[in-house]
Amino acid sequence: MVLSLIGFATIISIVTLLIRGKVIPIVALTLIPIIGALVAGFGMEEIGGFFKSGLGSVMNVVVMFIFAIIFFGILQDAGLFDPLINKMIQLTRGNIITICIGSVIIAAIAQLDGSGASTFLITIPALLPLYKRMRISPYLLVLLIGGSASIMNMIPWGGPLGRTASVIHMDVTELWRPLIPVQVVGMMLMIALATILGIREKRRIAVLPEATFVEESEEALLTSREGAHKGLYLFNLLLTIAIIAILVTGMIPAGFAFMIGVAIALPVNFRTIKLQNECIKRHAPSALAMASIILAAGVFLGVLNGTGMLTSIAQDLINILPAFLGRYIHLIIGFLGLPFDLLLSTDAYYFALLPVVDQISSTYGIPSTSTAYAMIVGNIVGTFVSPFSPALWLALGLANIEMGRYIRYAFFWMWGIGILLLIAAIIMGVITV
Repeated sequence: MVLSLIGFATIISIVTLLIRGKVIPIVALTLIPIIGALVAGFGMEEIGGFFKSGLGSVMNVVVMFIFAIIFFGILQDAGLFDPLINKMIQLTRGNIITICIGSVIIAAIAQLDGSGASTFLITIPALLPLYKRMRISPYLLVLLIGGSASIMNMIPWGGPLGRTASVIHMDVTELWRPLIPVQVVGMMLMIALATILGIREKRRIAVLPEATFVEESEEALLTSREGAHKGLYLFNLLLTIAIIAILVTGMIPAGFAFMIGVAIALPVNFRTIKLQNECIKRHAPSALAMASIILAAGVFLGVLNGTGMLTSIAQDLINILPAFLGRYIHLIIGFLGLPFDLLLSTDAYYFALLPVVDQISSTYGIPSTSTAYAMIVGNIVGTFVSPFSPALWLALGLANIEMGRYIRYAFFWMWGIGILLLIAAIIMGVITV
């Protein structure tokens, strides 16, 4: 219990600091877990081992992030996304609600490969300039893409179902089939949410002063594209499609793919060493700033996993619940699925919490599949709201927004979607009460 209390205090401290914006993420994600581990009785040598373990879990994301930011920056400087933006504005006639709904649909399609990171890499760089031009909040962009991707992540090759299937010893495809109608309802809920938030955003933009209508001046835009070689649109488009295809197939690591993309795109679009250096300098600061945050998140994840705090929290939360609630434990955990995402990593949720909940529920005759569905459906929309998600840090970096403010912006909307989705699953008979 002591380890759980220390872990709980560590997580709450970090989330509170991020939400209130008292310190930058690197400070909170590095110092607070170290203090927590020391209080729990671990030495600096052990903490160093936790750091190495955590670093290993995020290093691929860091490399991918650095070169992805630079790669898409080069293409943005070259004007690759301009025709897409102009076409979407033409198709939607500048309708903010239609743009929001379109973002949900695009994210759902992009998430079919089961990788949240690649979904963000494909969608955010392409849609963010459109959102900026239309003055739509980038926080809304990440919320819509993250929510849609989360619901689509209930696929056999997605992480949650794979983990669940291994815990309850069931074929992952059989586990998935009853969730298909739940996914359909989830997408309908996301489209409804996109409509509601699109209306709210339209009203917000309508009262903005004229001076804030344009995020980026024409002069700044022209400066960023100075030196970009003209007439290379088709080449850049084919290169982007090739890189995305490599990401989807998993032929080589994503970071390596983007590294190759940068090595090709940079000299082709910027013909002199001076222009190439200037391009790198334009985009490297944001890439390195977010890369450092992801490395700090590696410390956070490594320490909480290595000390056993996450496993302890999962087990003790179950133990302190009153006995008369035992029959409904799977529903309770499902309804609290998104808040649990702020306390537990995905692995801790499915590998530590699920077995304990399943064991308790089974004594009341609740099938293991029903317990699993309750925990998946209630938790799934929180996948990209949690600071435990490396892919979310990637999304925030691509959109250039803050974790704390994003949690405040998205938490209750996503939790509401999760609860409605859980109720729908119960009504459809997917989850046994």
